[in-house]
Amino acid sequence: MQKVETLKKLTQAGVIAVVRANTGEKAVKIVDKLISGGIRGIELTFSVPNAPQVIEALVKKYNDKEDIVIGAGTVLDAVTARLAILAGAKYIVSPSFDIETAKIANLYQIPYLAGAMTITEMKLALEYGVDIIKLFPGSEASPSMVKAVKAPLPQANIMPTGGVNLENMHTWIEAGVVAVGVGGSLLKPADTNDWTGLEQNAKKYVERYAEIINNKES
Repeated sequence: MQKVETLKKLTQAGVIAVVRANTGEKAVKIVDKLISGGIRGIELTFSVPNAPQVIEALVKKYNDKEDIVIGAGTVLDAVTARLAILAGAKYIVSPSFDIETAKIANLYQIPYLAGAMTITEMKLALEYGVDIIKLFPGSEASPSMVKAVKAPLPQANIMPTGGVNLENMHTWIEAGVVAVGVGGSLLKPADTNDWTGLEQNAKKYVERYAEIINNKES
């Protein structure tokens, strides 16, 4: 089942890169360097110009690499979600929960990662089949919140996004999140077109994540 496989790839990837850029061409270059550095989960945001075309190009480009999963981010409504799905996005990410988007994702059997910050929002998202709750903005939450949430909602899969970096990643993973969404701190070298630096930064994130998981399991 495609949905189950996608969720498995996302949790195995662990680090989901949130890609923003002011042109589609730059977005593709950023993704190329992230993947070269070992990142396997890509969230291409709809703030990127011509996002559906960029998603389609990336899906085709990396179609032969089964462990790479490309999804769409900053999806605010069902129309945008359908455009992303038709372009080949394997999962949908929203900064907040939207019922109609959840319905579209369920219709196409595509994982929906919806943003939430409160127990009420998370409960509603789960009721509508949200697969992973995007704790957003993560910079305004804390790993202790994950533990608190999972007491009444142990079935909730949580992925913090925003404020996650190399220094604090371990605190989130140790708290029980299924993956982390990383944007600014990962993509910073791209601001100055430092492509070697971006690839090296991606490697650091992948290596750090693997180290944390190994320590957690040992």
